[in-house]
Amino acid sequence: MRKDHRQGELRAVIDETIGLFHRLRFVAAEIYGEEGRSEARRGILRGLARFGAQTVPALARARSVTRQHVQEVVDGLGKEGLIEFLDNPAHRRSRLVSITPKGIRAVKKMDETDLRVLAAVGANVTTADLAVTAATLKSVRQRFENHARWRRAIE
Repeated sequence: MRKDHRQGELRAVIDETIGLFHRLRFVAAEIYGEEGRSEARRGILRGLARFGAQTVPALARARSVTRQHVQEVVDGLGKEGLIEFLDNPAHRRSRLVSITPKGIRAVKKMDETDLRVLAAVGANVTTADLAVTAATLKSVRQRFENHARWRRAIE
């Protein structure tokens, strides 16, 4: 089998992505504290704020996690008044999850915190470098998502 020299570079990108993920988890715990308890909570709230109401299955597919996991997180957010459930005209049993004004305030607070952190961390990184990095990571992610061997329906 012929060795593709890009494999080493791709492995380095993946290793750095994993390292960055773990560092971001640590930083998130530090900057959000108890209020931002988990990545799942923050991700769901931000997704609803940015993309509008969605069903639990749609939220799960977007995150490559189970519906049950998302349902647990959503139930907790609902108890805190950060989201609400709405009737779904497209589906009788799969209700829409929608962010509440209280949830929007929580996302705004997270975004303000993020901006302060990102301003400090990204001060010496060029916009062009960030654009190339984001495009590269998106391309690698999409290749994994589109490859039949690793694609699975999470429902």
